[in-house]
Amino acid sequence: MDLPESPGPSSIRELSHCYRALLGGICPKLSGGEVARLLFSGVCGQVLERDTQEGAETAWELIAFSLTLLRKICCGLSAQSLDGAVRGPWRDILSLLFDPMDLMSQLVLHFQSEDQVISHLAAKSASVCVLYLISTSGTVNPVWQKQCVQTFSSSRPGPELDACLWSLTEVVKKLLKQSHQVLLAEVVAAFDCSLTALCSKLLPEERTEVDFSGSWRTTFCLLLDLLEVLTASGFVCGAGLSLRSQRIPAVQSAALLMTVSCCSDYFVKKRILLLLKRVLLQKLGEDWSLEGVALYVREHKDLRADRCVLAQCVLQAVAADWLQSLQVERAVFFGGREKEGLKPDGSMLRAVSLVLLKSVELHLQTAAAAGVDRTSEADSYLQSLWSWLRRLDVSQTEVSHSCSWISLLFGEQDDDLMEAASASLPIFLSYRRCSGWDGYSVLEAACASGCNPHCHFVLLLQSLSFDHSILLDFLISSETCFLEYFVRYLKYLREDWQGFAAACSHRNVKRLADAHGSEPGGSVPPLEGSSSGIGFRLVEYDSSDESSEETSDGHKQSQTTVALMTDRSSKLKTKPSLSVIQSEKVCPTAAAVLEEETCNVLDRAVFCLSELRQVVTRLQTKQLFPYNPSSLLKLLTQVENCYQRSPLS
Repeated sequence: MDLPESPGPSSIRELSHCYRALLGGICPKLSGGEVARLLFSGVCGQVLERDTQEGAETAWELIAFSLTLLRKICCGLSAQSLDGAVRGPWRDILSLLFDPMDLMSQLVLHFQSEDQVISHLAAKSASVCVLYLISTSGTVNPVWQKQCVQTFSSSRPGPELDACLWSLTEVVKKLLKQSHQVLLAEVVAAFDCSLTALCSKLLPEERTEVDFSGSWRTTFCLLLDLLEVLTASGFVCGAGLSLRSQRIPAVQSAALLMTVSCCSDYFVKKRILLLLKRVLLQKLGEDWSLEGVALYVREHKDLRADRCVLAQCVLQAVAADWLQSLQVERAVFFGGREKEGLKPDGSMLRAVSLVLLKSVELHLQTAAAAGVDRTSEADSYLQSLWSWLRRLDVSQTEVSHSCSWISLLFGEQDDDLMEAASASLPIFLSYRRCSGWDGYSVLEAACASGCNPHCHFVLLLQSLSFDHSILLDFLISSETCFLEYFVRYLKYLREDWQGFAAACSHRNVKRLADAHGSEPGGSVPPLEGSSSGIGFRLVEYDSSDESSEETSDGHKQSQTTVALMTDRSSKLKTKPSLSVIQSEKVCPTAAAVLEEETCNVLDRAVFCLSELRQVVTRLQTKQLFPYNPSSLLKLLTQVENCYQRSPLS
């Protein structure tokens, strides 16, 4: 190959003209062959006097610029952002680069560069080139594939391994987004053996102190990213392809948990637990906008079995005092040092807690399918979790009621809160099914274990200041599993109204803070974005033909709800304290009603649900609700009927 003998600056100027032509959507002034030779020599860093400092700097600039231009050309052609007449010359340039010039061999050579910028730019360029070639020829570039396979099989942590891990992750991620099942299966299968060998080498088999200093930390975190997209690929590829590399979080879950115990690097521990959390919750790729892509396929038998294996491994570790070896740092911000008085790292606490809660849920489901009662084991696991949280002084006060842990841990992260509540509900139902006790005894045992669903729901409403509009936001948002949880809970609520009333009776307006183990006058922290019940709304629904009463805090209360309150209050004899009515900002019409009744949590909870039902009905009537809420409305109506039929306290 004859390379241009012109010095670096001249090549950069010519490449700059090509770059501007590409951005302008026009053909380059130079011929395709000339542009290809410029790009090839630029990627190779061919400049005069490279051994001098000035020559080295020019070579670095030329390589970086050439890699960037190459990536832009591939992206422009792949995205079809160039007009038809312009696409041909740029496509011809790439054909020259990849076929006779074998540019990919030069790209993978840069993977070994000690300069991290060049190594990463080469990995990015190689990835988009591989994807472009897959889209045009339907095959994986053999040079790139061979380089990655050899590196996974033999290389130690370092720039080359990091570049290969990042490049493969990017290719698989893009194929996931494009839902290319056949090509995705071919790519994953090509690397299965080498990746399995790499994981066996990097993950410890015995309990030894793991040092993630230097390049090990970067390499291990890149491996975790790759494991996440590979596991997500198992959903897209379906049951027809079940490779070991797609199942590493389950197959080597013991090694991952051991790494958490033995690793001295807190960031690596956290990354591992976040990966396990996403696997158990089936939220793989949520940071890369993959969750809607990878999980639309129903979980097949092998993936379900893998999650059960992972759950069992987690519970075995907990039984062996794994939690006691797990340290959680104090929260720090912007890389600062931890200070006294700060709470423990909330994201770490939520990850550990959700991993354990979901593992207990899967454990009980597996046991129920086999006809075995494992509730006593589940209770011991939950008690281990609560004890661990107390040891870390998460609440910074004594928590007298274990059900309060869910609100304390997840109150600032609504998606995790819904997942925790959703996992706790089937745990409770397993208690009720297996215990054989009466309803009150089951609820007592559930409160002791921290999984009473009534307590969780009442505390949720209290944290929202009983604001039905925030529940509406949850219902129409796809960011949480609230709809699924809400429907399942309402179905149980209509069967156990007395249990719900009992949970409310322990949490009247004055004692809600005490139920959280905090000082009198405190409150449950509101959910993120709730602003104490007044704040951001996804839908403006207040304009309605139905007349409303406006409360002192700007909320509106319909005549239907006022009528419900009036009907209920006409049967009551006791009067509340005026200070209670004033402190809770009850609407003027409701205040007149509540003067004749006890202002308790049960009334506020039902009124909140009644308002929600009416708003959803109005939106459905105007065809503004995003899905058919008929089943939900039926459940909410049944709850109101239970309230009206219930004996007065």
